[in-house]
Amino acid sequence: MKLTFCGGARTVTGSAFLLEAAGKKLLIDCGLFQGGKRLRARNFSQYPYNPAEIDYIILTHAHIDHSGLIPRLVKDGFRGRVLATPATTDLAKIMLPDSGHIQMMEAEWTNRKNKRAGRPEADPLYTVEDAEKALNYFDSIPYYQQENLSEDIILKFYDAGHILGSAITELIITENGKPETVVFTGDLGKSNQPIIRDPDVLEEADYLIIEGTYGTRDHEEEEQKLEKLQTLIHETVNKQGNIVVPSFAVGRTQEMLYFMSRLMRDHKIPNIPIYIDSPLAISATEIFSRHPECFDLQMRQLLHSGQDPFHFPEAIFTQTAEESQKINRLPGGAMIISASGMADAGRIKHHLKHNLWREESTVLFVGYQAEGTLGRRIREGRKKVKIFGEEIMVRARIEAIDGFSAHADRTELLKWLGKFQQMPKQVILVHGEEDVLTSFSAEIEKKFEVSTYIPNYMETMELKPLPEEVEDTSQVMAKLKARELLREWLDFSEEFTSRLELALLEEDDEERLIQLEKELESIKGCLVENF
Repeated sequence: MKLTFCGGARTVTGSAFLLEAAGKKLLIDCGLFQGGKRLRARNFSQYPYNPAEIDYIILTHAHIDHSGLIPRLVKDGFRGRVLATPATTDLAKIMLPDSGHIQMMEAEWTNRKNKRAGRPEADPLYTVEDAEKALNYFDSIPYYQQENLSEDIILKFYDAGHILGSAITELIITENGKPETVVFTGDLGKSNQPIIRDPDVLEEADYLIIEGTYGTRDHEEEEQKLEKLQTLIHETVNKQGNIVVPSFAVGRTQEMLYFMSRLMRDHKIPNIPIYIDSPLAISATEIFSRHPECFDLQMRQLLHSGQDPFHFPEAIFTQTAEESQKINRLPGGAMIISASGMADAGRIKHHLKHNLWREESTVLFVGYQAEGTLGRRIREGRKKVKIFGEEIMVRARIEAIDGFSAHADRTELLKWLGKFQQMPKQVILVHGEEDVLTSFSAEIEKKFEVSTYIPNYMETMELKPLPEEVEDTSQVMAKLKARELLREWLDFSEEFTSRLELALLEEDDEERLIQLEKELESIKGCLVENF
């Protein structure tokens, strides 16, 4: 087996990993590079492979830094299958054409400058039409369903708990009669994150490719982040300023709506207008509503009680450019949630242009800001920034709440890895800045006494079996079956608990059902222990 790191190596964006094994070529993720000019130039660089020879793209989730180069690959000859969960497939249907639109707008802006300078025109990376053609190659694979990619390669998706539809990818690959398990975490989510379920726990892998975005930092606790949020809302609204929130259209926007509706419901903040000024985020919110299978118990209970945290009177969804422009003519006292999350594209740039110079306004960052992005420059304290070629003074209050991140932090990553019953032969660290991965690597080696590695961009490494007794295929399949049975039982347990908590019980039924629940939990504990 050979693994080439075509992106996501010593950087946070552009995730793409080429796995050559058992006569097949698999590309795990195919993401867009974001950030400074040198990083973005990689989007146009030559492939280290022939796109026509790739058999499968396995997409861990829909974020553009994981999916955004798929249309270019299809344009250049890819004719295999793109495998993703149903929710990821639905999100890709809106996110990839939106990305194509952004590529066309950026090319148009570049060509206006090129024309004035007498330089030749540049083609967009891909177009909306290219993105729509790419969607024809998507196939949906539900969580926990075994998919045989060939006689020697088995794929299974587990819930990564990062955004709607995000998946941990498990590949069991047999070469020379010896099965090896390779696991890609994709972006791993946090425990107790609202709306979606917690990340699934895996117990073993021969090779683990794990993200390390926050490998050296811990997020704020929920109580702390909500206290900070309500304080800055009160202080900004009292000054008649706006709270401008650069937000990822998928995941973060819906989480912000969830918490804002909760704070208003609990009378912790005033009922201010909340503008969701991103057509992509509006479409993504509707897709969330179509995938309740991804929701956690608390979200299902909330919906069952008739409360929809995505749709409430103060939430105002603005689709058109005219509606967006009207927001900037309002005097203040509103929250504006807009994409992109790193402030490099989209309507958020207009809102920053109109609010950064205002001392009474607040810019609130609730997600990761990659190196080289406008969001990173603002967050790091620049006094002036350029937006649409115009120099803007930064007088607004600049705040960041890391607790809203959808990535597991240092403690959660270590806790997730610590649940492996048998440590991998090697842990490979990706999706993180170099200094973060270096520090995180040392901590993993010290804590778990396991070999780690931080690959370079475009590096190829051999994944070789160690000279030790290796389970045969029948043993691996037996373990898979046992885990499948356990998963079915755990799903039944969660559904039972949900129904129990949602039911309107008669007094004489309550004690009997509570006892049943205790017995069920006891049985579940035995199953987990034995499997």
